[in-house]
Amino acid sequence: MNRVLFVSLMILTTALMGSSFSIVKIGLAYVSPLLLAAIRFLLAGLLMALLVAKRPHPKRIVDWWRIVLIGLFQTAGVMGAIFLSMKTITAGESAILTFLNPLIVVILGTLFLGAVYKPMQWIGVFLGFIGVFIAMGFHLQMALGTWIGLFGAVSWAIATLLAKKWMPSFDVWVLTAYQMLAGGVILLLVSISLEPLEFHFNGVSLFAILWLAIMGSIVQFAVWFYLLQHGDPGKTSAFLFLAPFFGILSGWMILGEEIPWFVWMGSFFIFIGIFLVNWPGRMKLSSLQFPLRIR
Repeated sequence: MNRVLFVSLMILTTALMGSSFSIVKIGLAYVSPLLLAAIRFLLAGLLMALLVAKRPHPKRIVDWWRIVLIGLFQTAGVMGAIFLSMKTITAGESAILTFLNPLIVVILGTLFLGAVYKPMQWIGVFLGFIGVFIAMGFHLQMALGTWIGLFGAVSWAIATLLAKKWMPSFDVWVLTAYQMLAGGVILLLVSISLEPLEFHFNGVSLFAILWLAIMGSIVQFAVWFYLLQHGDPGKTSAFLFLAPFFGILSGWMILGEEIPWFVWMGSFFIFIGIFLVNWPGRMKLSSLQFPLRIR
């Protein structure tokens, strides 16, 4: 892929990812967390399913189960964790924790995909992690939301590797649509089972739902899976360090939150980390087999 196009699309998808945290924070004032997430992805999945109706669909049952599994981790796991975490921690902290995903992708990719990264790339990931730590104010508050946010990061890393392994079997738009729909159904079932349902319909809640469903889900996920399909998971995921920066920036623009000096310092480390991870050259895959088997 052309490098300028790759970077442009990555900035678009990470900006949508990051800004979604502020929109979610607005929506949570009117809708309970898991229900808001469920409505977002059910609406997005249904709309996109209509758009991809004439595109090639999976013919094997196993492929449909793979889509459900990706939806479980990518949509239900990640987004459920994000929405729940912001009940006890800030939107910025939730964003930063969620986007520890690149570090976890490299670790899991090395352990299970046989990915081989050069020392400079590991240094880049380490610097990115340091940048995240600095951006959080040189501390990590171990509240319940912190653990939930970390769970979301692990869930996203697993989804990234599964999607990369199975991507050749799917049309990227079909995968995007149905993994969101599957995740939305799972979130709705969990919401009905575990949380007191709350929904106040007004112009603000409607705007939040529509923005999250269309721009924050359909556009964002489609671009993300497209980039993942055309690049290796470690390098592509490294750019996710940009998302918490956009999350904090959107918090300043939309919610009026202040941006302290250590956020800018952390962002500098994050950008250096991204450069180092992407500069040394392509990683090598000694094996494309993943130990998990879907039967």
